[in-house]
Amino acid sequence: MKRWSFLLLMFIGLWNFAEEAHAQPMDDSYATTEQSCSFGMAKGDASQSCHVPFPTSCLVAHIPGTDKPWTTISKGGNTFCRFDEKATDWKTHITGSCTHCKSDHCSVQFSVRFDCSQQSH
Repeated sequence: MKRWSFLLLMFIGLWNFAEEAHAQPMDDSYATTEQSCSFGMAKGDASQSCHVPFPTSCLVAHIPGTDKPWTTISKGGNTFCRFDEKATDWKTHITGSCTHCKSDHCSVQFSVRFDCSQQSH
């Protein structure tokens, strides 16, 4: 009886696994890749910036259902961070910048998702 119970549980587990696998998109038209830059600052450090690497033959991905770039800014500490409008064209250059650090320490990561599906394979 234990053998049948074990086999039944294995069958159910494999069935659930197969169902989950079908939930994934079958093509890579929505696949994205992510690039980021980051830095840390100590209290009183001047404003800083960094450049997000731009993958060759890729475009900045848009948040699904919008025309806004798919970006994330993760920061810690007392500083204000944003993508620099003057140094960012969203086609070849992306720059993130933060004001000076007002807490003991600050850190930030600027992340951008790219659509590279148009690359020649």
